[in-house]
Amino acid sequence: MPFHRIRQHLQRLSNRRLRIVLLLGFSSGLPLALCGATLQAWMATEGVSIETIGLLTLVGIPYTWKFLWAPFMDRFVMPFLGRRRGWMLITQIFLAGLILFLGTLSVREHPFMVALTAFALAFVSASQDIVIDAYRADLLPASERGLGAGLTVLGYRLAMLSSGALALVLASVWGWPATYGLMAALMSVGLYATLSAPEPAIQGTPPRTLRDAVLLPLQEFMTRPQPWAFLGLIILYKLGDAFAGSLTTAFLIQGAGFGIAEVGTVNKGIGLFATLGGAVLGGALMVRWGLYRSLLWFGILQGGAALSFAWLAVVGHHFGLMVLAVFLENLTSGMGTAAFTALLMALCNTRFSATQFALLSALSAAGRVYVGPLSGILVAALGWALFFLFAVLAAFPGIWLVWRQRQALRAL
Repeated sequence: MPFHRIRQHLQRLSNRRLRIVLLLGFSSGLPLALCGATLQAWMATEGVSIETIGLLTLVGIPYTWKFLWAPFMDRFVMPFLGRRRGWMLITQIFLAGLILFLGTLSVREHPFMVALTAFALAFVSASQDIVIDAYRADLLPASERGLGAGLTVLGYRLAMLSSGALALVLASVWGWPATYGLMAALMSVGLYATLSAPEPAIQGTPPRTLRDAVLLPLQEFMTRPQPWAFLGLIILYKLGDAFAGSLTTAFLIQGAGFGIAEVGTVNKGIGLFATLGGAVLGGALMVRWGLYRSLLWFGILQGGAALSFAWLAVVGHHFGLMVLAVFLENLTSGMGTAAFTALLMALCNTRFSATQFALLSALSAAGRVYVGPLSGILVAALGWALFFLFAVLAAFPGIWLVWRQRQALRAL
């Protein structure tokens, strides 16, 4: 990339809006592991039964159903910091308090209180996600959506590293209460971002009633040209990528014969940094290419990346090829995620951005949620190589819908 292009991208990163989006991405990602994988690790080290740990996974339900109370956050406005930032401040204060309180509990002696607190943490965290997504959609102009989406993914993943891997390391030295105390203090990143964030240039008028907040976002979306084509695009765009990624770890261990240490190092280490790099690279390319070209080419790349796994399935145990396959799959997935997030932002009306973004993101997850069981059936019937070729084919309907909607996408 020419030097002046690099300098232009660095100048864009100095943009106040984009800095805030990066910090809010961190604030959004931090609580997830603290009521999920990290909490499970804590309970496992304390000898809590596997049945109890299994039931604890249900505390993550609010992340799936957050669209149900998104209209409430569209309708009602806090009397300070504007339409979105007031809600952001409230949720972040509660998150810091809940994380701190969770760290003071005994997971072995008070499992019910731990579960109740973790559920409350997940609920408030999902609520923060609703309003941050809405604020980002309201704040960023079209020219900054791609880079903003990439920086959101970067901040989110860095936060998950902090509350996941880093928290486990710190807990082995400091203990769990001190570790959760530090994680609560890290919510100050979100509080700083909220207090210093600018107000969006265009302030959407809140719906007049809660009934309007529920119904008008749907009615407004369905009155647009070709709404069903866009809904199909939202469901199908990441489908091939979801198939390819659904059983990656199982394939590398059972299908290609790699050890757990090799898979952990490459799939979780290199894969993570490839995803981060792909998100930032995708956002930077979107500045030049625009939404349509980015969705088209990133969709082709993320669909084609599964070919490297099909090749590995044929070749067998080959460490270099495994590294290449994991790197390509995660890099292109990160690029596709940046473009797809920018698409969701572009489709939101500022009056209803909280509800519409929550609904559209839930709809996009619907296709990915159900591929896991089907993937297992397909592998058993076809074998690994043909399964990954099927994943490539599964990307084509989404790519075709991007091409079909090219005129509308260019106008967003």
